[in-house]
Amino acid sequence: MSLTKYNSKRSKRKTSEPFGGEPSGTELRFVIQKHAASHLHYDFRLEMRGVLKSWAVPKGPSTDPEVKRLAMMVEDHPYDYRNFEGIIPKGEYGGGTVIVWDEGTYELAEPVDGDLKKQETELLHQLHSGKIKFKLKGKKLKGEYALVKAHGRGENGWLLMKLEDKYAKTDDITLKDKSVLSKKTLEQIAKTSTNIYGKDDPQKNAAIKNKKSSKKTSRTNSGSGSEEEPKTPTSVAKVTQAVAKKSESIAPAGNRLKSILKKATKQAFYTKVKPMLATLVDKAFDDEGWLYEVKWDGYRAVSFMNKKQLEIKSRNDKSFNEKYYPVYDALKAWGINAVVDGEIVVVKENGQADFSSMQNWRSEADGTLLYYLFDILWYDGYDLKDLPLTERKAILSELVPESSILQLSRDFETSGIEFLEAAKKMGLEGIMAKRKDSHYNAGDRTKDWLKIKANKRQEVVIGGYTTNIDTSKPFSSLLVGVFEKGKFVYTGKIGTGFNIKQQKEMLQQFKPLIRKTPPFTEEPDVNKPSRFRPNPPKATATWLKPELICEVSFTEMTTDGVMRHPSFEGMRSDKKAKEVVLEKEVETQELIADAKESKYITPVGKGERKTLLNPKEETQVKKIGGHELKFTNLSKIFWPKEKYTKRDLINYYYQVAPYMLPYLKDRPQSLNRHPNGVTGKSFYQKDVTGKVPDWLDTYLYHSEGDKTDKHFLLGNNEATLLYMAGLGCIEINPWSSTTKKPDHPTWCVIDLDPDKNSFDQVIEAANVTKAILDDIGVPCYAKTSGSTGLHVYIPLGNKYTYEQSKEFARVIVTLVHRELPKFTSLERTVKDRNGKMYLDFLQNRAHATIAAPYSVRPKPGATVSMPLHWDEVKKGMKMSDFTIENAVARLRAEGDIFKPVLGKGIDLIKIIKQASGKR
Repeated sequence: MSLTKYNSKRSKRKTSEPFGGEPSGTELRFVIQKHAASHLHYDFRLEMRGVLKSWAVPKGPSTDPEVKRLAMMVEDHPYDYRNFEGIIPKGEYGGGTVIVWDEGTYELAEPVDGDLKKQETELLHQLHSGKIKFKLKGKKLKGEYALVKAHGRGENGWLLMKLEDKYAKTDDITLKDKSVLSKKTLEQIAKTSTNIYGKDDPQKNAAIKNKKSSKKTSRTNSGSGSEEEPKTPTSVAKVTQAVAKKSESIAPAGNRLKSILKKATKQAFYTKVKPMLATLVDKAFDDEGWLYEVKWDGYRAVSFMNKKQLEIKSRNDKSFNEKYYPVYDALKAWGINAVVDGEIVVVKENGQADFSSMQNWRSEADGTLLYYLFDILWYDGYDLKDLPLTERKAILSELVPESSILQLSRDFETSGIEFLEAAKKMGLEGIMAKRKDSHYNAGDRTKDWLKIKANKRQEVVIGGYTTNIDTSKPFSSLLVGVFEKGKFVYTGKIGTGFNIKQQKEMLQQFKPLIRKTPPFTEEPDVNKPSRFRPNPPKATATWLKPELICEVSFTEMTTDGVMRHPSFEGMRSDKKAKEVVLEKEVETQELIADAKESKYITPVGKGERKTLLNPKEETQVKKIGGHELKFTNLSKIFWPKEKYTKRDLINYYYQVAPYMLPYLKDRPQSLNRHPNGVTGKSFYQKDVTGKVPDWLDTYLYHSEGDKTDKHFLLGNNEATLLYMAGLGCIEINPWSSTTKKPDHPTWCVIDLDPDKNSFDQVIEAANVTKAILDDIGVPCYAKTSGSTGLHVYIPLGNKYTYEQSKEFARVIVTLVHRELPKFTSLERTVKDRNGKMYLDFLQNRAHATIAAPYSVRPKPGATVSMPLHWDEVKKGMKMSDFTIENAVARLRAEGDIFKPVLGKGIDLIKIIKQASGKR
């Protein structure tokens, strides 16, 4: 089992939590830890395959069979975690106090014959099927319990329940609140926290070190060799402290860089990109799957660094190199090859970001520059935009240097509502909410990133200014508006927020833009009275070309679209005037509810993906790998009994794409299309000449049979896989060879195809096949066909022809048939098999196709062709154990266990000689 996710959230330098441990191999352990983190809960953990499978139980376990407790599955924990008690430092993932509330051994409720390994295999089988029954032998909890998948709670939702036996009681077991190890309560452990870490407390030592160094180092020191802790504005520091008790910060990635980059694709360096934009929502919220950040009050800036090239650019592609030269110098000193996204802010002595100082910043006298980095798009030859946000942030956190200018924008798993309240108290602009699994969609205003403002702010375009006879000010007010469908619409008059010096500087900017006529579509009445100023002083308007942008705060927008109590915040030069529109708040709850309605909402496997398509719109356009894909008729039922839709199919393939693509890349595809689902008519499409978009990769093949040229679609990327799913290709059928050596398959496959046989007989035939291959030293790997049989794959490494592969398979199935003549057959014609299982070796002919690993099949239940551990290939296993509903969860737990099929391959010539000698 993998601990990658566990390690990615923790730093050995910052927490004393365990990172390893080996089980005894003689018994299975369980532990329940009481955890006072952002919310008090109980962590329920069962040992399986060397790690602790873990669930967070908010209300704790119960001994009453009538009570069912919600249990949310979390990442696997290391074996040694079962004894962990102490304090996780504040601000770190899971920060808070932990005690071992109960611990002991456990076993299957219904014992299986065999050793501990077989018990664990059965436990994992139950885990993947969604129901585990076990007996606890703890100090507090005893007897039979069950963990059952909770439908409607997402992939992570389970229910923990007590089963009827002599240990069942109605008493509240959680009232027994002391640790079974230390005999202390959470409160007592918290009071003795200094004794837990002692002199080796990493957080305490770091604080002491930073306190000492801060006395020696000036605030403006930006040298990378300084020991000074990177400076954070006072207000920002207060916000993070205010939410620290209720937050779980994503810890630095540690040494994950190489492993994450393996998931990324190669891409040449570039120097231009449109930043990803956020959607404005009406209020904060609390929900799983989101990270929260401070919304920085500055200029958005994307930096492009590669060898000697360095460019900092604004949203509208203007250079910031000279204007914000300290940032440029800090990036130059950083010296990496990367494209990073962030916000440049100016901070005053009081620690508050001052947006009005951005436009005219010239030196440290105008405030301290900080560059908050919150995303990374490209690194050292790899495109990172299609990685999930959590992995991009893990890379960024590992790379950002200690600097007084370059700052990592911290993110928190916390209450969004409380985070916003803290931001308001500190006078910040607002907060950002970002989906953990979101990709970086350059240039898009996406609902995966949300901005929630502490106060109402709006960018506006200056269309003129007014002067009053009875004032000595350079001008009285600004006349501003926004663009709406090509029209320049008036939104109000701004008369506060600027001083005399600013006004004089602004007048200099206005001079070349003066025009005779109003730029607004409808001329505003600059002398219009209001209930606040029934007799306004006489004003004269000077009109301007609508090219300059400023930012304004206001209390509310009136019904006629005019801002009430507007106040000038500062000028903007980082975008084009025509891009300025009135931001309208989206209802937060509606947006969150859309996400919850999706069946597959749990991050899984590589990329930890959720769904691609929202659950309501019938037609949706998505940008995948730089290509726009249009998906239609998404609510069409593809599996009538199960009510699975075309949307469900596409979402499934989006989630498993990182696992499937290695088995599809450079392989011609045979498209088996079911445009109306499993009960409608289907057809095969091999030649796609002139029938698919130009961006799809194809393979020209000359067919000797009918003397024609055909173009086969190649499964080279995620966009192609989803395009096929959009065509109604329920199953995915690649060649066994690639275009690099089209006549040399990379694997040999034996297809165990039953007729009137039981599935247990198929399982027996598979195990006999493995025994024969083991005997001659040939590795083999099993997967369900997803239909009625099993497939046994043998890696060849494209060293041999289809004919050689077919003849090798013929030898193997002949030996299997000799072992099982009563219910197997080698007869190709169905009527000659007499109801026996066909041992099919002819799947190894040139251009024959077979369902790819993780492919859905057009069968009842939406079954999946699922790779198996050989110890799972045993009596009792059913095809229905692996479906579109649970395959994603299994992949998350197991990873891609079929990888060796793509390996070096066997020495076929040597093996054939050995096998022939046994015939």
